[in-house]
Amino acid sequence: MKSILSIVVLGLIYSAVESKESPPKVQVYSRNPGEYGKDNTLICHVSGFHPPDISIQLLQNGEEIPNAKQTDLAFEQGWQFHLTKSVAFKPASGEEYSCRVRHLKNLKTYTWEADM
Repeated sequence: MKSILSIVVLGLIYSAVESKESPPKVQVYSRNPGEYGKDNTLICHVSGFHPPDISIQLLQNGEEIPNAKQTDLAFEQGWQFHLTKSVAFKPASGEEYSCRVRHLKNLKTYTWEADM
C-alpha cells in the first residue's frame, strides 16, 4: 500500500512540475563594446525557462549566421533551464544582428544594440 501511495504522490508532483511553463528571459549582447569593422562575438543568453523545448538562432539581417556554438542545456533551481549561443562576427553599419528564440510554440526576435 505504501509503494502505491508513493507512486501516486510522485506522479502528482511530476505533473505539477511539468505543467508549469516559464517563458525565457533573453539577453543579446557582444563580448566587447560594439564597434563597426572590429572582430567581436555576438552572444544570446536565454534563462529561466521551462520546459526545455527551445531553439536559438543568431541572425544577420534575418539570415542565420553559420558556425555558431551553443552550450549544453543547464539546469537551474525551480525546474528552470539556461542556454547560451555565440558566434564570431564583425559588425557593419546598416546591418541588423539579432537572436531568434523559439520556446514551445512562441517565436520572438531580439535585436542587438551596438554601443555606438
